Amino acid sequence: MAQVEKRGGLLRKSSASKKPLKEKVVLMYDEIFMTEDPSKCSPRFWEELFLMKVNLEYLEGKLESLDGEELMKIKDNINCLFQHCIQALGEEHPIRVVNALQTLCALIRGVHQKNKSTSGFDIINMLMGFDKAELCMKNLMESLDSLLCAEGSESLKSLCLKLLLCLVTVTDNISQNTILEYVMINSIFEAILQILSHPPSRREHGYDAVVLLALLVNYRKYESVNPYIVKLSIVDDEATLNGMGLVIAQALSEYNRQYKDKEEEHQSGFFSALTNMVGSMFIADAHEKISVQTNEAILLALYEAVHLNRNFITVLAQSHPEMGLVTTPVSPAPTTPATPLGTTPPSSDVISSVELPLDADVQTSNLLITFLKYSSIVMQDTKDEHRLHSGKLCLIILTCIAEDQYANAFLHDDNMNFRVNLHRMPMRHRKKAADKNLPCRPLVCAVLDLMVEFIVTHMMKEFPMDLYVRCIQVVHKLLCYQKKCRVRLHYTWRELWSALINLLKFLMSNETVLLAKHNIFTLALMIVNLFNMFITYGDTFLPTPSSYDELYYEIIRMHQSFDNLYSMEKDNYQY
Repeated sequence: MAQVEKRGGLLRKSSASKKPLKEKVVLMYDEIFMTEDPSKCSPRFWEELFLMKVNLEYLEGKLESLDGEELMKIKDNINCLFQHCIQALGEEHPIRVVNALQTLCALIRGVHQKNKSTSGFDIINMLMGFDKAELCMKNLMESLDSLLCAEGSESLKSLCLKLLLCLVTVTDNISQNTILEYVMINSIFEAILQILSHPPSRREHGYDAVVLLALLVNYRKYESVNPYIVKLSIVDDEATLNGMGLVIAQALSEYNRQYKDKEEEHQSGFFSALTNMVGSMFIADAHEKISVQTNEAILLALYEAVHLNRNFITVLAQSHPEMGLVTTPVSPAPTTPATPLGTTPPSSDVISSVELPLDADVQTSNLLITFLKYSSIVMQDTKDEHRLHSGKLCLIILTCIAEDQYANAFLHDDNMNFRVNLHRMPMRHRKKAADKNLPCRPLVCAVLDLMVEFIVTHMMKEFPMDLYVRCIQVVHKLLCYQKKCRVRLHYTWRELWSALINLLKFLMSNETVLLAKHNIFTLALMIVNLFNMFITYGDTFLPTPSSYDELYYEIIRMHQSFDNLYSMEKDNYQY
């Protein structure tokens, strides 16, 4: 009996000490990480490799585990793997192509990640070799272009875009990514436009295509001639521009929907019930907890489209059904690597919802309305640095729109009236307006409401000076258009005047603290110039004579603020 137990113990020990078997693809990776060429002993090594399912985790981990010197020793094998990946992209067998695309992603990410801590080698030399880099990248870009333009597998197109996004985003500063010089030379601009202009492709890949285009446009945009900037600025194809606008609108609308869902969830929760019991003491705290990840990538795409292409301005006013009201189910997208920049593309059902025929009973919207709603959310909390930058980008986009003659024409068009439900920061002294009570007005009223809302809600110690300057600039540009074209806008101007005067009072009350960080006189001068514009030219754009009376009433009522500003400026000798 003792012998049996002893034997059993020996058996258990030997089985426990036995190492798990490695996958064949892992063994092949190990051969690549040896100093010798793996194809010497096995002539069919590279053909067999791309029939194996890629182990991304192991391949990237292996690259990460090597130091700079060890990586340089196997440079020839890495060059060889990179070149064979490109060759496999031309294969007819889709499995080889998929595995090659995924391997390229792992190689590019792994080598760049290693270079962050060890700058002893050049990325291009490590991946391809200097002597073969130009030909390698030419073949790679041509293969990706062919796959994107072909009527083939949507999964393959998705992987191609993921590879390109991986290539573009591996460095923190895109202009330091030297491999992109080859992407500039071997353009895929037309392939991106084809995706955006073709509805089925746009539903599947529109988000990635738009983000990729926005990133490529920003490569050394101020240092050299970027062909993607030149080409984007002259696009005039209506289907392409509308497709780009739809993708941007869908992404922004998805954010708005998520925020609204979170807001309703808060209001129906226990914290909301407690807030109602004790009054509005904690309403600001409750609001701060509503957090949805912002989408800077799609904002960047909108900025570049508005800034570079004047034809895109017409897309802002294109009507479509309100996002998310009607959806059509579509097949799920293939599993792919994570989207860069920390952004989440809109879900497939939202993407398919927009391209439905208009229904008279459905509330219509457009890209500008969706963007204004998005801006009203992200500009609420500027204490967070992430949202501060998002708010700045929103105001820059609004500045571009306010500067455009055509955009101003439809903003002030009396025949284009909409109810725009902007999100307003909860405050103790005001009630939330009911959606059904919102008036139908020209879109410029919503822009002015957004600016007034920002002015009123951001007077704090961490004063967002840059955002306030841009906000006042937007108002000024809109007033210039109204003065020039003698547009008499029926707007409650008293709210704007009151907000501007209160801002002046805040600047003077906190003069000592603010002057240590900002030149507040620049902002004060801009506000005074706005009032001078109302006084001097108000008869050309104020709606009624009584509006002038209200203006003078506000100025006289708050004259102390202007007197104090004059005294403060005189004491500080700023001008």
